[in-house]
Amino acid sequence: MLSIRRIGVIGRTYRHLNRYRQILQILFQYGFGDLLDTLKIEEYLGAGLQIIARKRKEHIEKLTRAEKVRKALEELGPTFVKMGQLLSTRPDLIPLEFAQELAKLQDSVPQFPYEEVREIFKSETGSYPEEIFEYFAETPLAAASIGQVHRARLREEGEVVVKIQRPHIRNIIEVDLEIMLHLAALSEKHLEEFEIHRPTKIIEEFARSLEKEINYITEAAHIEQFARRFIDDDTIYIPRVFPDLTTKRILTMEYVEGIKASNLDQLHEAGYNLQELARRGATLIMKQIFIHGFFHADPHPGNIFILPNNVICYLDFGMMGRINRQEREDFSDLITQVVGRDDKIAADTILRLTMYEQEPDTTELERDLTDFIDQHFYLPLKQLEIGKVLYQLLEILTRHNLRMKPNLFLMLKALSTADGLGRRLDPDFEIAEHIEPFVRQIQLNRLNPKRIAHDIINSGAEFIYLLKEVPRELRAILKQARQGRITIEFQHRGLDPMLYTHDRTTNRIVFAIVLAALIIGSSLIVLSGLPPKWHEIPVIGLLGFIVAGLMGFWLLIVILRGGRM
Repeated sequence: MLSIRRIGVIGRTYRHLNRYRQILQILFQYGFGDLLDTLKIEEYLGAGLQIIARKRKEHIEKLTRAEKVRKALEELGPTFVKMGQLLSTRPDLIPLEFAQELAKLQDSVPQFPYEEVREIFKSETGSYPEEIFEYFAETPLAAASIGQVHRARLREEGEVVVKIQRPHIRNIIEVDLEIMLHLAALSEKHLEEFEIHRPTKIIEEFARSLEKEINYITEAAHIEQFARRFIDDDTIYIPRVFPDLTTKRILTMEYVEGIKASNLDQLHEAGYNLQELARRGATLIMKQIFIHGFFHADPHPGNIFILPNNVICYLDFGMMGRINRQEREDFSDLITQVVGRDDKIAADTILRLTMYEQEPDTTELERDLTDFIDQHFYLPLKQLEIGKVLYQLLEILTRHNLRMKPNLFLMLKALSTADGLGRRLDPDFEIAEHIEPFVRQIQLNRLNPKRIAHDIINSGAEFIYLLKEVPRELRAILKQARQGRITIEFQHRGLDPMLYTHDRTTNRIVFAIVLAALIIGSSLIVLSGLPPKWHEIPVIGLLGFIVAGLMGFWLLIVILRGGRM
């Protein structure tokens, strides 16, 4: 697992200091000095912050705030790029315009030398590439922030592609994550509007997500699971994985020759049926979501190849989504209720599909849903764009302080991407027509006698277990009460600014007392005439005055920078 830990006074942590300075330098250059001042970074870097230039980049004022964030993240490196890409899928956490801008983040970096590729192979497999492969291309096909891809050929198995992780990328990511966690903790402490989203929890969730992405064994497992679910479907092809040549840092899989789904001209020239491809693509994503509950979470055209006979091939299984049976049923209920204009029940279903700290005003939510339905669901299906519908729905959720579950948003994003690709392939494509039979089937499955009997048995077993557990839990509570171990925890909110001001005032008073004592002590030494002397003035007393002067000027500068005398 990625080893991330909370860091205290950053200036005491040597391995973070230089990287922290780089990060702050870039943030200042893109105009985020006001935010850093609010977070009171100077308390943690001390004098180290003073040497950081606060000069902005030229023409930065012409960019929107969202564009500044995107460009800063690209310059900050792979960990921050990946964080931005994750946030682009979470408009429940950030404003929509930021989510849309972060979706443009570029994950392209220079390739690393072939000699390093050889050393990684040696450490992971015990052999160099030329000892394993009949042919191994020294120049990669593509390079990204986590790794790069090389083409190769096995003596018996034929053409393959090999994904190799960047050297030392784990250590780089761990340091960046610890700094992110520190900044997130400061955000929770000093920014009340961030407290509801718990940025430290977001960083911890991001660390878990990134751990999966930098472990190629996990991606190989995703490919195997995905292939098993579609083993009898001849409309889809999943590249074969070579487990013997796959480790945490190396992934070897079959090389597939095809045309990218985004290359419409080449597909036309090759004689593919674009309408059939649009239909098949939609059916495949519906099967993934509504039947298997395990879906490709990033099905953009660059991750899809088209093979002969209109066969669809998925690539890059680093980001996968899961949705359980109950969530699939709730989502199908929501579609049915929205189409049927049942606003009240739709509002209740939305509450089951989202997370919230306090239940919203359902009357207001129903009113917003009514306006939402009136705006979209009287249009012809051809004019119904899933992407726009999704973002407007998210705006409604944000307005009512509701947060969509991450896996459900990934599902909606996958549906939106499939809708966009389908419309590019076939202007008459209507994804709603493909959703409807799967939703109807889910509703019918609920009425299956075996399913009903199974649910009744499960509910009965859970109820019996609950009856068994209640006496034991009650005894445990009474035992703790008898031993005096029951505690009530109180949590204060809104006192941090006052406590911070109190601490700062106390520190300045102590500092002033020490300064005054130093001046008085130096004066006594000067009057006593103790040797050694310089120009008849005791040296120790003179040094005391110099130190006191420096301390006084520093205290004055700190007070002036804080804007308060």
